[in-house]
Amino acid sequence: MYTPDPSRYEKMAYRRCGRSGLMLPAISLGLWHNFGNITPFAQQQSVLRCAFDNGITHFDLANNYGPPAGEAESNFGRHMDLDWHTHRDELVISTKAGYFMWDGPYGDHGSRKYLISSLDQSLKRMHLDYVDIFYHHRPDPDTPLEETMGALDHIVRSGKALYAGISNYKPEEARRAIKLLREMGTPCLIEQPSYSMFNRWIEDGLTDMLRAENVGCICFAPLASGLLTDRYLNGIPADSRAAHDPRFLKPDSITEDKLVKIRSLNELALARGQKLSQMALQWVLRDGVVTSALIGASKPEQILDNVKAPFGPEFTREELDRIDAVLKA
Repeated sequence: MYTPDPSRYEKMAYRRCGRSGLMLPAISLGLWHNFGNITPFAQQQSVLRCAFDNGITHFDLANNYGPPAGEAESNFGRHMDLDWHTHRDELVISTKAGYFMWDGPYGDHGSRKYLISSLDQSLKRMHLDYVDIFYHHRPDPDTPLEETMGALDHIVRSGKALYAGISNYKPEEARRAIKLLREMGTPCLIEQPSYSMFNRWIEDGLTDMLRAENVGCICFAPLASGLLTDRYLNGIPADSRAAHDPRFLKPDSITEDKLVKIRSLNELALARGQKLSQMALQWVLRDGVVTSALIGASKPEQILDNVKAPFGPEFTREELDRIDAVLKA
């Protein structure tokens, strides 16, 4: 029988999500790569337990997470039965639909048919009555945005999700979606974009728009698929993602130019008394419009490192300028 650490909420910082009443942990856990059939169930369990024991209350999934697609949700359903059903009200659980999930014309994109059917399947896999946040996973230029946002509105009103979110939307797409949801009476809670030191696209209008609209932001890939850690300082380790699972981090993307930047950033992190991963996460969180940074983890040790990030020393102007100089070099 799992008994959580009674001091877990003292170990995490929580931030209000936009204008809502919902607080999210500064560090959230994504069940993307490491909760399919390639990861032993006991290993998954140790990661989830460690996360919760350290104040991570938000677990983020999607219909197609695995591998194979759907397996992460199915495994989470087993974890739910074993560990989490007695702690359901302490958790924020999210899932998404928008990428390919099943064959035929109804298993992809942004139609009302797909989103509602997909969530019904997700709830069955996860052994849940509802999710806290349901996202449209990516914009669909071929489906009217009114239909897609109308589906999210219906899902919230049906009680199958408490909040609606969007993911991978560019600023103007997001602005339209937020406006439509507000007019329907189901405000958009949150946007989930990619963001890291090596991927700063959201600074070109998205963060300012979210701030103006009082919508939260949770950033995925804040460690650039592991590049912004000390894993690759001396090349590609044999047990790394790039070496054995190059779907999302290809070895040829780890260039010498990028390694020079990683090493320079690592030196600055060490001077701050941090690991590179901790500094990279704290950098993503430096702007208050970012509610949470969404990490992936395959072992508890990574959780223990990453949860320290929100408590690092505040960045000085000189440090931020040095980081900018390294990234622009």
